[in-house]
Amino acid sequence: MNENLLVGIVKDAITTGLLVSAPILIVSVVIGLLISIFQATTSIQEQTLTFVPKLIAIAVIGLIAGGWMLHKIMDFTVRIFDLITQVTK
Repeated sequence: MNENLLVGIVKDAITTGLLVSAPILIVSVVIGLLISIFQATTSIQEQTLTFVPKLIAIAVIGLIAGGWMLHKIMDFTVRIFDLITQVTK
């Protein structure tokens, strides 16, 4: 195993991790920002107000993008197993 192969594996792992986590993280940040703006304009300072909308939004995104996320992770796993068989030859 050389350096280029290792760098490629790490790059692929980071890219896959970012792609898979991006939908949930983006929605969570946007919902949190909107609720924070709402709280600032209405002077409601309840800390637990952000929890339920974020939870619902994350569940919806999980249902919508879950299949795509699963396929991305499965593709990465297949690529890693293919590399393992190539290294052992």
